[in-house]
Amino acid sequence: MSIKQKTIKQDSITLSGRGLHTGVEANLTFKPAPENYGYRFKRTDLEGQPEVKAVTENVVDTSRSTAIEEKGARIGTIEHVMSALYALGIDNITIEIDAPETPILDGSAAQFAKAILDAGIVDQEAEKQYFDLREKYKFSNPEKGVEIVAFPDDSLSLNVMVDYNSAALAQQFASFDTADGDYCKDIAPSKTFVFASELAYLAQNNLIKGGTIDSALVIIDRDFPQAELDKIADLLNRPHVDGKGQGILNAQDLIFSNEPARHKLLDLMGDLALSGMNIRGKIIATRPGHASNVEFAKLIRADIKKQQKNPKAYFDLSKPAIIDINRIKQLMPHRYPFLLVDKIIEMSKNDIVGVKNITFNEPQFMGHFPDEPVMPGVLLIEAMAQCGGILVLNNVDEPEHYSTYFAKIDKVKFKNKVVPGDTLVFHLEFTEPIRRGMVMMKGQTFVNGYVVCEGEFVAMVTKNR
Repeated sequence: MSIKQKTIKQDSITLSGRGLHTGVEANLTFKPAPENYGYRFKRTDLEGQPEVKAVTENVVDTSRSTAIEEKGARIGTIEHVMSALYALGIDNITIEIDAPETPILDGSAAQFAKAILDAGIVDQEAEKQYFDLREKYKFSNPEKGVEIVAFPDDSLSLNVMVDYNSAALAQQFASFDTADGDYCKDIAPSKTFVFASELAYLAQNNLIKGGTIDSALVIIDRDFPQAELDKIADLLNRPHVDGKGQGILNAQDLIFSNEPARHKLLDLMGDLALSGMNIRGKIIATRPGHASNVEFAKLIRADIKKQQKNPKAYFDLSKPAIIDINRIKQLMPHRYPFLLVDKIIEMSKNDIVGVKNITFNEPQFMGHFPDEPVMPGVLLIEAMAQCGGILVLNNVDEPEHYSTYFAKIDKVKFKNKVVPGDTLVFHLEFTEPIRRGMVMMKGQTFVNGYVVCEGEFVAMVTKNR
């Protein structure tokens, strides 16, 4: 079953608040967007209302949050918005904003997630695009003890460990699997956090002007004299609070015992959204931060762009045959040297995947470019037809009593040579349901994941005499 792209149903929904670092009041509005549009921020306060695509190429700052910029239009602290959109499966959306930074709200993604759900999520016509990790990806920064590793998996799952070598914040772990996890309950409410020892520096450097004790967990990471805590509060123009040793100053606001780790996971998901596609894989991150998250997302985005330019298919050739050569011989009338399918490794009601190993000992190479053997194109077409014939016979009762005869071949293209040593993978699928014995299908032949031949077929299935 195909999964469709998604956007929001409601025409618009708005959230308002101050930016964490700028302190500027911002109105952020979610609006539906067409298929294949992606995530785009629109600065409505600037002349021409320029749009900024939320992709890794546009990241300009990761020092304290993730900021993007395109053609002079900049939006800061986008990670909480992006995390909510990505986790809830939104593919296409316009995010209008009238300030240079998104509102921090309560320091989590909960209000963004609620707004998206309140707006409603609707399917679009186009299919959702996934990037399946087929190999190991790794980014590391040994100096900072950062490592992010990803492995193939059927869904996106995140595992995060944080360790700041601080008695005030012990080593913590958090995990989340998009296949069965509840993002709105388990991840979105986790707040951002800051060490108290950093507050004076941040304030003196014209940052966190929009931060409050309600928008972040403040971790007392060393013994602070009350006078020093009062000074920090004055710098932030905030009420004085009592400090009682190391720990979380506003611990009463903790929702989870491992809330800092969960928030780092929230941030990681938001930064991964900048890859521009739905990722399926298992990601394990040790001490992640915005800089490492974005660098990791860049690795994945580079492969996404490469695949979009030259699509590659993946087939697990280690799978055991579900139809072996002996059964194929029972179904098909062909024999050496014209039986051109060795085994079937996948099959459903609508499609089939077959395999053929090419060796130099096959008779066609004696006369077809004998000094530089090349598989004849007509045999590639015949091999696809035979594989398609097996698919057809799988849809009839007593298939041994039927044969498939191809009546038309159209839109055939040869894209690369096939030579001895190649393993051919055939993928055939119906383009229309079988009607009155008439079959319509399209087929592709792959070598090393790349198409070498393709075409469309029309055939008739008839009972043997």
